[in-house]
Amino acid sequence: MEIVGIDEEMIKLISKEKKEDKWITDFRLKSYKNFSNLDMPNFGPKIDLDFNKIIYYKKDDKDLKIQSDWNNVLKPVVDELDDLGVLESETHLGGMGVQYESEVIYHKMLEELEKKKVIFTSIEDAMKKYPDLVKKYFGKIVNNNENKFSALNSAVFSGGSFIYIPPNTKLDRPLQSYFRINSRNMGQFERTLIIVDDNSDLHYVEGCTAPTYSESALHAAVVEIYVGKNSRCRYSTIQNWATNVYNLVTKRALVDEGGKMEWIDGNIGSKVTMKYPCCVLKGDNSKGTCITISVATKHQQQDSGARMIHLGKNTKSNIISKSIASNGGNATYRGDVKIKENSSNSESIVQCDTLILDDKSKSDTIPTNSCFNVSSNIEHEATVSKISEDNLFYMMSRGISKERATELIVLGFLEKFREELPMEYAVELNQLIKRNL
Repeated sequence: MEIVGIDEEMIKLISKEKKEDKWITDFRLKSYKNFSNLDMPNFGPKIDLDFNKIIYYKKDDKDLKIQSDWNNVLKPVVDELDDLGVLESETHLGGMGVQYESEVIYHKMLEELEKKKVIFTSIEDAMKKYPDLVKKYFGKIVNNNENKFSALNSAVFSGGSFIYIPPNTKLDRPLQSYFRINSRNMGQFERTLIIVDDNSDLHYVEGCTAPTYSESALHAAVVEIYVGKNSRCRYSTIQNWATNVYNLVTKRALVDEGGKMEWIDGNIGSKVTMKYPCCVLKGDNSKGTCITISVATKHQQQDSGARMIHLGKNTKSNIISKSIASNGGNATYRGDVKIKENSSNSESIVQCDTLILDDKSKSDTIPTNSCFNVSSNIEHEATVSKISEDNLFYMMSRGISKERATELIVLGFLEKFREELPMEYAVELNQLIKRNL
């Protein structure tokens, strides 16, 4: 089944195909009206999309239900995911979900986590099994009228993860979702909702890829995370989209008293990326961290950064942005830090570093920092540099080739990001960086 183009009838067809309750269909239709009325972003890279040519929903008719055994998944899909290293990575995880095109095709979690009453399933499955829990948080952290692409996601969302970590629960190993676009003009609109209840801890890992086609594809996801009192959530992602993909994502976390949210965000591919993970530090003594890397090569524009909104007292945020531009690419940091009037004794530190590898590439730093009380402060530091000819000469004089020396300098530049990843993902990142230099 394939749905191309968007109107109310198409949205009703998606909802009917998924056998959704009326409240979900109504939410979709209201979101579509918002999408129709909202303008395209008036900042950042130019977005050239024909919304009537995008595939909004695609499902193989042979995929009857989510599988928990790779032997029951279509062999060509399994072979493709195996080549990408997805199957091997599962051995290091507490649970995994895999979305192929519009639907989650595989899902499995360790039995010990099920005994702890951890919920890790697709968003559609959660809406059927846990409707009251989903309704409490769904669409509350990211509204369906916030921007054109969050409205679009809310209208046509398909697949994505739902995670609930009960109070006083800590996971020893990460949970992971993997998203794969494999068709020309395909749109992927996963919706992720994560709830880490009080005094709990979660590490969630996300991976995304797509092959290269001449036609543009669209990835417009929405991620909503609630971090309870004295809880911690780490969301790590490495996205290696092909250079025909528009990667336009809205991610936001609401952090309660004493909670901590950590975004570890890597953007390697795509034609255009616009992504600014956000922490709303609602509770007193809450903390937010965002560590991002962006690698922009030929015909790529990476417009990424972070947002930190301080509402509670004694809140702290930290933004570290590492950008690399080569072969005419454009890597831009765009950030927004706000410390509100009642957020006394709060602080934010922003550090932006850019490495430009040639004379054709470009980088901009576009910060907006606002502090509305006298007891708080914001620090911002930005550097732009090129690879030192002295460093290259020193390494080459020791028998290291220029290409290998450049790799080592770039990997050292990204060390702060790599050290925050599990070992197997840090190794994968190294390989991706080398292929994109």
